[in-house]
This record gives sequence, structure tokens and C-alpha cells, in this order.
Amino acid sequence: MSDEDADTESSNDAEDAEQTADADAEAESVDLDAIRSDLTALEDDLEGLAADLEAAETEDDLDVVEEDIEAFRSDLETIEVPEPPEEEAEDEDEDEESVTPEEELQERYDDIESDVSDLESDLEDQRGPYAEDVVGEIDGVSATITGTRWTEEGNAELIEAVDGFLAELNDLLGSAVTLVDEGEDVSEQLDATLDSAVEAVEGADLDPDDDAETIAGLLDATDGLESGVDDATEWTDLEIREQLRREGFYDVLDHVKDFPPEWHALKVHEKRGNVDMILLALETFDSGFMEEHCMEALERMGPEEATEPMLQKANRRDQAAMRVLGKIGVEDEQVVDTLLDYVDTNPNLQQPAFRALGEIGAEEAVEPIAQQLVADEADVRSWAARALGLIGDTRAIEPLADVLEDDESDRVRASAAWALNQIGTREALEIVAEYEDDRAYLVQAEAENVDLEPVA
Repeated sequence: MSDEDADTESSNDAEDAEQTADADAEAESVDLDAIRSDLTALEDDLEGLAADLEAAETEDDLDVVEEDIEAFRSDLETIEVPEPPEEEAEDEDEDEESVTPEEELQERYDDIESDVSDLESDLEDQRGPYAEDVVGEIDGVSATITGTRWTEEGNAELIEAVDGFLAELNDLLGSAVTLVDEGEDVSEQLDATLDSAVEAVEGADLDPDDDAETIAGLLDATDGLESGVDDATEWTDLEIREQLRREGFYDVLDHVKDFPPEWHALKVHEKRGNVDMILLALETFDSGFMEEHCMEALERMGPEEATEPMLQKANRRDQAAMRVLGKIGVEDEQVVDTLLDYVDTNPNLQQPAFRALGEIGAEEAVEPIAQQLVADEADVRSWAARALGLIGDTRAIEPLADVLEDDESDRVRASAAWALNQIGTREALEIVAEYEDDRAYLVQAEAENVDLEPVA
């Protein structure tokens, strides 16, 4: 082969390779366009499904919507978004803000998948209520009654709760269920009685559509029954009450029969500022109900005496304890160090930690919280901005100004504007004032609140 022929063949090969590459690129472009079109169609279909669900009035209507959602999810799962080309993935190091077409499509796909999951949850929430739900609640109460040791006072309270439930059940069903007087003890008698109540519910053959109001009424009645059983006095409750009585916890009541006495006493102690008694109740009661109300009382009061026990609970990732520490507002080194441990964790812990550090005014937290202004989650960025505003340190002005200018979320930008207003120096306020014509109303509102006159 001559040199001329070799050059010609080489040139032809290069042209063929170039044409093949162009064809591949064109095919890839067509594939992405097809995926984009499919996603657009699914987004439109999703809006229709949401409208159908909102209009559904019967279980049959919901069954149809459920079938449509299942078909929609099957269609969604047939779509495969390709990974970004390797060379483009490498280019991201040079330009972190660039988004490839594949990434844009994947984000749309993920949004659709999230929305259809929400729709499935809404569908389940819209179903029922069912008679089976009532039966399940009654069976649960029966199990609690038979599986617990009760005091004499507790037995009387149980009988009263079940008797009240039967009155509501009979009124709703037109039945005549009464307390069963058989068995060796009260628990057995009440268990048999509630078995009769279950038979009455099942025998009524309630339809979830036609009898929805009756079923809802029965569920309200079972809620009342469950509350009555929860409040009845167990042997363990009696032991705790005796302990608290010796400590004077009930002395604020005219008589312990105020119902339920623990909660009533707790409210009186909060009103009188008796922090020691609230902490005593928190330590003594093995009750989620009482713990919740004790923590809420401490959060409202913000007493410095609660710092140590709240610090212990905060070290165990207790979010309520973090909120109480924020309300106490003492810039204790141990408290700040504990809260700082949660600044770069998961959002459930970040929110109360940010807020508490802000309320405390912890200057040590400015830098680590400012680093969260670039977090992936908009909520985290917003919480961080507001915490910096509460702290009020001028070092936060520049990063907050950057957020106000560049963040993609208007809600986060509004939080940054609010924070700058809270810092309140002329520099901070002048930055916010520039956004009076901002695209976002919340940002505009913060800018309109700026008053530069009295600021030095």
C-alpha cells in the first residue's frame, strides 16, 4: 500500500470514528429528551391522581385511586435515568455548581417518587375508619387490664371507665351490653365484658362508608376507655404516690382524689414556681405522660436550678432537654460544649441545638453554626441563620450577607435577613435595606422593617 493510500484510509477511519461519535451523542441526546418527556407526562398524571384522591368519597373510589397509583408507580419504575458521563463527573471538581442533564433528570425523578409516596400515605390516611379498628382498640385495652396488677382504687376506676364506655357503645349501636359478673377478679370480669362489646361491634356489620359516623363515634369512645384505663391506679403507681406524698408533692392539693392528682399537682407547682417538685416528679414517675408535661413546664419556666438534670438528659440526645437549656439561657461551658456536639449531626438534633445555642448567646458557636449555612438541607440553613441572629455576633454578618445574596431558597434568605436585623448594627441593617424590591415577599418584609435612624 502506498503512503497516499495509507493516508486516505487513515483519513476515512477518522471520519468514520467522528461520525460514529456524533451518532452516539445524538442518540444519547434523543434518549435524554425521551426521558424528559416521560417525566413531564408523569408529573401531569400525578396532578390528576392527587385531584382524584381529593375527590374520592367512598372506599370503592379509593380502591380505584389505589389501582391508578400502583399503575403509575409501575410506569415510573420503568424509567432509568443514566449516570452522568465520567468526563462530566470529573469536570464537577472544576465547577461545583454545574448540573448535568442526567443529574437534572434524576432530581425530577426523585421528586416524583417522593410525591407518589406522599400520595400513597394520604390514601391510607383517607381510608376508614373501620369496625376492625374499633375491635383492635378494645382488644388492646383488654390486654392492658388483664396484664396489669391493680389496686382496689384502680379496680373501681376501671369499672367506672368500662361502664362509661358501654353506655356510649350501646347508644351508638342500639345494643344492650352490660358488665359481666363472672370470674375470680375484676380484671377477668372486665375482660369478659369487653369480649361482649367486641361481639356487639362485629355483629353490627358496620360499613366504612354508610356507617362512618358511627365508627368514628366508637373510636372516640374507645379513646376515652383507653384514657380511663391509663389513669387507673396500678400497684406501682401506689408506691410512687406514697413516695411523693412523703416528699410533700401532693400538699398543694385539697385532696388527692383530684383527677388525675399528679398532673393537677404539677400544674400548681409550676404556677407557684416550685422547680424542686417538678424535678422530683420528673425523676420519680415512670410515665411518658408525666415526663412530657414536666419537660413542658420546665421549658416554660426556664429555671436555672434545672441546668444539671437537663444537661444529663441532653447528653443522651434528649431534644426536649436541649430546648429547656435554651430557655434557661445560662452560658455554662458544659452546656455549650454539649450542644455544640449536635451542630453537625442529623437535623432532628440540629434544630433544638441551634435554637438553644442562639438563646444562650454562645459566641463559641458562631463559627460552627456559620459552617451549616451551606448545608444541603434548606431547613438546616434556615435554622443556622436564625441561631446566628439570636447570638448577635458581628462575625456572622458577612456569611449571612452571602446567604441573603446567593441562597437558592427564599425562605433561607428571609431567615438571613431576619438574623441581620437581629444583629442590628448599621452594617447589618444597610445590607438588609438593599432588598426592599426583592423577588421574595418575606425578604422584602425584613428590608421594610429596617430603621437606620437610631443606629450609630
